[in-house]
Amino acid sequence: MLKEYPLEGVRTREINLIPDERGFFAEALRQDWNDFIDEWIAQSNLSYSYPGMVRAWHRHLRGQVDYFLVVKGAMKICAYDIATKKFAEVIGSEKKPTLVRIPGHYLHGTKTISSKPSLTFYFVTRLYDYKNPDEERVPWNSPDIIPSEINGNKNDPRVGKPWDWFHPPHK
Repeated sequence: MLKEYPLEGVRTREINLIPDERGFFAEALRQDWNDFIDEWIAQSNLSYSYPGMVRAWHRHLRGQVDYFLVVKGAMKICAYDIATKKFAEVIGSEKKPTLVRIPGHYLHGTKTISSKPSLTFYFVTRLYDYKNPDEERVPWNSPDIIPSEINGNKNDPRVGKPWDWFHPPHK
């Protein structure tokens, strides 16, 4: 199932798990997913993060797109458009594997929200250049990240305030 977010280009695709008596099989990424993938993958990476760990903020200005797939634990994956202040927030989890597409021109970051470490595969459309990295960094706790809306919701209590990765979940 494909889901679009109000932040243009941010979208998710639920991964179809095919269970059998051995466990399950799932296709994580397919070249023929034309409604989801605009450009093919140049590099695959693996990230392991301890509970509560924030990895933010950065962006890529040379056209890179990132695709995140959380395979253990749970992670909050966020993207922020500096120009419009629109914000996308997606939860990736081993319980419901979902591929998350983030265009690299948005500031983006993650936080492990599970009580156990998260393990995330992420696929990128540009090779990492060790001599000239395509990364513009902003501190994880920057007071300049102030969402005007979150996933299209302007009434979210976190709107209009500096982004707080540790804001308690609201009910």
